[in-house]
Amino acid sequence: MIQIAGGVCAAKGFRANGIHCGIRRNRSKRDIALIVSDTRAAAAAVYTRNLVKGAPLAVTKRHLADGYASAIVCNSGNANTCNANGEAVAERMCELVAGALQIPAADVVVASTGVIGQPLDITPIENGMASLVKGLGKHSDFAAEGIMTTDTARKELAFSFTVGGKECRIGGIAKGSGMIHPNMATMLVFITTDAAITPELLSKALSNDVKDSFNMISVDGDTSTNDMVTVLANGASGAPEITEEGEAYDAFCAALAAVTRSLCRAIVADGEGATKLLECNVVGAESIAVAKTVAKSVVCSSLLKAAMFGADANWGRVLCAIGYSGAELDVSKVDVSFSSAKGEIPVCKNGAGVDFSEELAKKILLEREIAINVSLGSGEGKATAWGCDLTYDYVKINGDYRS
Repeated sequence: MIQIAGGVCAAKGFRANGIHCGIRRNRSKRDIALIVSDTRAAAAAVYTRNLVKGAPLAVTKRHLADGYASAIVCNSGNANTCNANGEAVAERMCELVAGALQIPAADVVVASTGVIGQPLDITPIENGMASLVKGLGKHSDFAAEGIMTTDTARKELAFSFTVGGKECRIGGIAKGSGMIHPNMATMLVFITTDAAITPELLSKALSNDVKDSFNMISVDGDTSTNDMVTVLANGASGAPEITEEGEAYDAFCAALAAVTRSLCRAIVADGEGATKLLECNVVGAESIAVAKTVAKSVVCSSLLKAAMFGADANWGRVLCAIGYSGAELDVSKVDVSFSSAKGEIPVCKNGAGVDFSEELAKKILLEREIAINVSLGSGEGKATAWGCDLTYDYVKINGDYRS
């Protein structure tokens, strides 16, 4: 498997674009994106578990009922959520794309992100559709920019892999900076691949993958209303179709995981106001479920996140988060260390503190990426969760989000 350029346009048969159509007041920011497959593609999606869901999710679920799609349209600046006419607007977005591309509206995935509870005016989208479609090409970067809200950086990447002796490609773009929390974490992710796979297996691969990727990240503990991860697989590589589990399916799942985990890291690294990416690695758990519970509890701890912002090796906050996680474990067996590019330092052994150099710990915790390593000493279960530090800027950003 090799990382390559191209994002959602790396796979054969995909084009993309993103423009400013007028949804957002800032004309320098793109506010709508379109991804198109030259042929109808197998499709699968997973959605937020928040009971309050954006209208685009309801429309997309209906459109993907048959397991196929040809295009994805997404606007930023307005979530189209909690609006009386939300589904009608989302359907109209699909109709506009369908009319411009001469495809069925039911083959269009629709998504929105931005402020909740404000009506989405369809007029800018209607006026901008011709320009959006005309500019379709190898513009994954434009599409990635078109779905950003408080994001400070584009999130896109791609990999090549092999199925049946044929090269296949898979790539993705994502948005996510705030309202990020495990349980179908808050973000939008669009993935494209030229591998051939049945809709049933594609759905299984994606549903299994998010358990160890997007459901293992957290920025602020808030699960949003518009979360969605969508994958389109058009088979343009010419590789044999994956119709059953086995070597080819495993290769596809590994490539999908490479994309999703890379995007996970990009999302939390760009958390609102964040200065550090946190990775909690748990080993020695009695089960994978216990390891996941502990890892997520650690990266979700506001106290620990604040300590990491201050480069304070306050390991007691790690133990505290483990203790209230709800996982059944023996605290007297817990070991903790912090590590980064500056080295690794043990801070807790068998549930108790050990002597360590505060000076070295400070150097380690001043780095941009920090690992919190936890050993539970009770089994073979392991898991990784990703998060970020909690800074003053998080409050500033969310204090005037609507303006």
